[in-house]
Amino acid sequence: MDSWFDFDKRIFKHFNYILILQLIPLFVISSILVKEISPHLFKKQMVYYFIAAIAFFVSAFIPWRRILWWFVPLFYLSNLGLLVAVEFIGKSILGAKRWIEIPGTHMTIQPSEFIKVAVIMMLSYLISRKPPPPQGYGLFDFIKLSIVIIIPFVLIAKEPDLGTALVLLIAGFGILFIVGVNWKIWLTLLILAGAGAPVIYEYGLKPYQKKRIHDALNKPSYQVRQALIAIGSGGMEGKSKEDATQTQLKFLPVSSTDFIFAYLGERFGFKGMLTVIGLYILLIFNLLYISARHGSDYLIKTFASGLAFLLFVYMGVNIYMIIGMAPVVGLPLPMFSHGGTSFIIFAVIFGILQNLIAFKDYNRYTSDAKITMQTKDLH
Repeated sequence: MDSWFDFDKRIFKHFNYILILQLIPLFVISSILVKEISPHLFKKQMVYYFIAAIAFFVSAFIPWRRILWWFVPLFYLSNLGLLVAVEFIGKSILGAKRWIEIPGTHMTIQPSEFIKVAVIMMLSYLISRKPPPPQGYGLFDFIKLSIVIIIPFVLIAKEPDLGTALVLLIAGFGILFIVGVNWKIWLTLLILAGAGAPVIYEYGLKPYQKKRIHDALNKPSYQVRQALIAIGSGGMEGKSKEDATQTQLKFLPVSSTDFIFAYLGERFGFKGMLTVIGLYILLIFNLLYISARHGSDYLIKTFASGLAFLLFVYMGVNIYMIIGMAPVVGLPLPMFSHGGTSFIIFAVIFGILQNLIAFKDYNRYTSDAKITMQTKDLH
């Protein structure tokens, strides 16, 4: 029992409370907007917050450093199995097969959301077991780590869900960039990507995906036009709820989820949008600072940088999509758009990161603590 109470005291003492405080303004602004759009959705949002809070504390109290060696490979392979199962027993919604229905209920799960956690965990586990040399990982190690990212990327893109697949790809290789890979490998990949882009566009994309790219480069789609009208009408200071007609009269589609940033612009104007972007930038910089500060602890380094890249890609793509500078894809504004799964997944990642920070260099909960103790006893 003593060890459990020690565990409690230590984790609360060493939480990074700045990270938690940085999230609160995003939750408050999001809740105000969702409540104005729909009181019913606001109640659901509060339920999501409650579940996400439980997920955060549960993941923060699991002794990850002690169980990584067996849990991570099992969790990663299980999630790959679910992605494969989508192909055979998945439920199609609006032409995309991304969900698995839980037997006996009408509830569905989206394995592509959970694989983000699995990939970050798998990379952190492998990198911590074999850190990069001073000149960065060589070709063999780079290929080995890339396979962890590319297999789920292909399975998700096949659903089709290219937006989520690209987020996973960018976040995964972003982690490798931060951790360290030989610069010659990056240069070669950059040249190959540039040379292969026309071929991928012509033969690798589906017609509707090409249309979205065409619309982004030429005439904006209906959703983007309505979003631009909403943002433009908000001006510098924004409008009152009653005057925000684009959203209140339902001209702006999915205003509480993928296009909530447009309602933010209509309601609180350019200043409101700049404030939210600033909050995200500060959060991302803090995560990168944590990654750099704990440079010798590759578990923290990987999780902090992975979370930073996830937030950056989600935020960047969502905002660029709304202002017509990127194709329309189903990516929410992280921890801001209405929705349950995304909140819970980010809560789990934040919880694991807090645990890793709290138990840095705390041998009692590391996987090799008993081995160390036994070795000392022999001498």
